[in-house]
Amino acid sequence: MLSIGQTQIKLLEKLCNAMSVSGDEGEVRRIVLEEVKPYADEIKVDALGSVLVRKHASTGKGKKPLRVLLDAHMDEVGFMIVDDGEDGFFQFEVVGGIDARHLVGKQIIVGKDHNVGVIGAKPIHLTTPEERQRTIDVESMRIDLGPEGKAKIGDRATFATKFKRVGPSIMSKAIDDRIGIAILIELLKHAPKNIELCLSFSVQEEIGLRGAKVAAHYFEPDLAIAVDSTPARDLPHHEGKENYTYNTQLGLGPAIYIANSSTIDDPRLVRFLAETADKHNIQYQFRQPGGGGTNAGAIQQTRIGVPVVSVSVPHRYTHSPISVSRVDDWKNTLNLLYMALNNMEPSLVKSR
Repeated sequence: MLSIGQTQIKLLEKLCNAMSVSGDEGEVRRIVLEEVKPYADEIKVDALGSVLVRKHASTGKGKKPLRVLLDAHMDEVGFMIVDDGEDGFFQFEVVGGIDARHLVGKQIIVGKDHNVGVIGAKPIHLTTPEERQRTIDVESMRIDLGPEGKAKIGDRATFATKFKRVGPSIMSKAIDDRIGIAILIELLKHAPKNIELCLSFSVQEEIGLRGAKVAAHYFEPDLAIAVDSTPARDLPHHEGKENYTYNTQLGLGPAIYIANSSTIDDPRLVRFLAETADKHNIQYQFRQPGGGGTNAGAIQQTRIGVPVVSVSVPHRYTHSPISVSRVDDWKNTLNLLYMALNNMEPSLVKSR
C-alpha cells in the first residue's frame, strides 16, 4: 500500500497554488514535466498542451499487455480579462462553471506575475432592496488591480486562496483536479509491471473535455480511468430539510462512478474496482448518478470506443474560492487505483 506523507502534501500544495486556468495551463504543465521526467519511458506535449506519458510493461516477449489510460486534468476554473481597463478596473469573463454568488470581494491573482486584485461591485449600503434580492451578474463586476495595475486582454485570473493542511483536511482552490494530478504522478513513481501505463495530464476539461479526447486518440487504450475530484453533497441540511440525498460524502473514500451526465460507466470496470477495494479493505463509495461529468465522457467516444470508469476524490464547495477534501480519501483513492492497476489482466475487457 502507498502512503501520503510530507512529499506528497508538498507536491499537492505546489500544484494547487499554481494558476492554470483553462487554455493557459503552463504553470502546472511545468511542474508535471519536472515530476514525471525521472520515471517515464516516453513524454510528449501535444498540440493542445496536454502532457502525455507512457511507462512500458515488463511482461516478456510475445505477451501483449493491457494498455491502460489514466487521465487527470491540469486546468481549473477562473477568469479571462476581456478589455484594457480604465483606472485599474478590468472587465472579465468567467472560464468554466463558476457561481457568480461566490465572486464579489474575493481576492484574486492575475496574469503570469500573479498580480493581486479584488473582484469589485457596488457596496451593499448603496444598493436598493430590489438589488439585494438579485445575484449580481458578472457583467456588473470588475477586477480592481489599482490605478497602477496592469493586465492584458486574454490574461487569466483565478482565486488567490493558498493551500492549507488543517488536521485531517486539505483546503485550497483547484483541488479539482490537482489532487488527480498528484495521484497520477505517484502512480507513475510506483508503476505496475503488468500493464502499459499511459497517463494524460490533460488541458481544457472545464470548458468541454477537450484535451482528454485528443490524448485518447493518441494512446488508443484498451480501457481508461478518469481520475478527478467530485462534489460532495454532504452538508447536514439542504434547502431547509434534512439531507438524505448525498451523492458523495467526505470520509467515505474514493467515489466510483456508475453514471453521470456524460457517461454510463463500464459495469465490468465498476465491478472490478469494487471487488478490488473489498479484497484489500479499502474504503470506497459509489457516486450516485446525477449531473456533472468527467473526461471519461470524451475518452469513451474516441476511435472504436473505449471502456471507461471514473474514480474521484470527494470535495466540498466545488468551483469556489476554496474547497475541502480529506487526506484519507486521497490516500484510499491512490491505493484503490494502485491495487487495481497491479491486478489487471487482458480478460478484464475481453467479454461482457
